[in-house]
Formats: sequence, structure tokens, C-alpha cells
Amino acid sequence: MRKICLLGGTGFVGKHLINRLNKMGWQIRVLTRQREQHRDLLVLPHLELVSASVYDQKQLSEQLAGCEAVINLVGILNESGKKGAGFRKAHVELPQNVVAACLDNNIKRLLHISALNADAKNGTSHYLRTKGEAEDFVHAAEGLQVTSFRPSVIFGDGDSFFNQFAGLLRLPSPLFMLPSGHAKFAPVWVDDVVAAMVQTIDSPEHFGQRYNLCGPKVYTLQELVGYTAKLMGLKRYIMPLGDKSSYIAARFMEFAPGKLYSRDNYLSSKMDSVCGDNNHLPQLGITPRAVETIMPRYLTASTPRELYSTFRHQAGR
Repeated sequence: MRKICLLGGTGFVGKHLINRLNKMGWQIRVLTRQREQHRDLLVLPHLELVSASVYDQKQLSEQLAGCEAVINLVGILNESGKKGAGFRKAHVELPQNVVAACLDNNIKRLLHISALNADAKNGTSHYLRTKGEAEDFVHAAEGLQVTSFRPSVIFGDGDSFFNQFAGLLRLPSPLFMLPSGHAKFAPVWVDDVVAAMVQTIDSPEHFGQRYNLCGPKVYTLQELVGYTAKLMGLKRYIMPLGDKSSYIAARFMEFAPGKLYSRDNYLSSKMDSVCGDNNHLPQLGITPRAVETIMPRYLTASTPRELYSTFRHQAGR
């Protein structure tokens, strides 16, 4: 049985990807520092959940032994500091370790999750610049067959986008002030992202390619938050903050628990997360699904039991 290793496999996209790879018959090795928190994955056949630090080069090389391919899903939207060191560790140093570990084990195939607007030189934020630097590095590595994926915001069952706003909208206030409300996104369904990844694993035509992944419609952040409130049956006035007010809000919110919004997020929002005419999902034979066709099944919880399940998800339990 063919073996594949996932880094970041316990996250939102990772769990959807694991289910698809499992159905395809892959033996899956998932590396995590918190094995006990993800024991639910062990119900899947042919899955190894291994305690390891992916930032330790020796451990990483040891755990990649025997694998045919590696998928790196690791990414962060915020760091604990403010100078970019956290982004650099997750987005640049880790991919460098992954490349070295692949070469140590003679692994040729690497799939890498990047981001729309990733650009080492012209990215507007630490997030976008480090994502761009990593993308360029893995594609330049000799001896590897790399495909990278550059999605807009990813949504679906268990996402941290709509679910986060759903939790905030439940606060008992008719007014919802929204930083960067005019920023534009083309949200892409997680199942479409997963489909793009799994169908490119074995095809040489995809080696060396960088694929932009977007949904079929462009929305402002204000429209997406307003739609979330509508699905939940909540009457909220969504007030988008202007550019200066959004920056001020980012400075204050950096000190809030969970760091829901930061100056780096603000800087990322200065670039619209849309594909335009360069959406590669149709090229891959995938018809992207719109938010309206997917999210109603996830954001209409009304019974106490359903609401309890939603709160548990938001709390990470």
C-alpha cells in the first residue's frame, strides 16, 4: 500500500483531505505535537497518528522514511509577535526542513499549500511575503516534483472563517463593526480544494505547476458577514470600518485573546483575494461551488443541541 505523509493534517483542510485519501486507499501518516487531542482520527483505517515535532529536522526526516509523497498544509494567519518571526518559522523554515527531509529519503513528490497573492517581494504583509518565499523555495528545489496551491479563503464544514464570524455575531448587539469590510474574497469550498490536490498527486502534467483556487463568486467581507447573520436568523447592522479605522482596530485587537484581527491581517486585506481570469479549478476539471450552495447546511443550527455542538467546535473541543 502506498504511503503519504501529511504535515498540518489535523487542521480543517487536513481532516477533509485525510478522508478523501483514505477512500482512495492511501496509507496515511499524520504528524502532530498533540496526538491525544486528535485521537478521533484513529478510527480511520490505514492511518498513523504520530507524535513528532515537524520543526525538528531529525524527527522529520525519520518520520518521512518510507513515504512516496508529502503534503505540507501548515500555515498560520497570525503570530504571537509582531515582527514576522512566527510567520517565517511556519511558512519558510518548515518548508525548508520538508525539502531537506524529502531529499534525505529520496521522496520526489511534494504538494504544498500556499495562498493567493503570495509574493516574496511585493506581498503587503508578513503572511503573504513568507508564503511567497516558501512557494518559490520549494519550486526551486532540485530533485523534487512540486505542485503548489494558492487558494482564496477556504470554507466548509468546520472552517474557521464562517464559524468565527458566527460566534461573534451571536453577541447580543445589533451593531457589528467590521474592520476591512470592503476587502474582496472568492471563497473556495474545501472539497474543491481537496479534489484539486488528490487528482494532481500522480500526474506528471501537474509537476512544477502553481494553481490558483477560487470559488465562482466574489464578495466583500461585509457581504459574507451579512450573509452569515442572515443564515443564522440574526438581525445585525454590519458597519464596515474605513481604512484608518480598520488599522486602529487592528492595533487594539492584537491585544485581545485569540488575536482575531491584527495589523498583518489588515495589510493582507489590502490585496483582494480573488483569482479573476486565473482560476485553475475549471482547468483541473472541477466546477467550483458557491458559498450559497454549501453553507446553509452548516449555519442554520437552531436547536439547543445543535448550538451546543457549534460552541464546542468554536472552543476547539
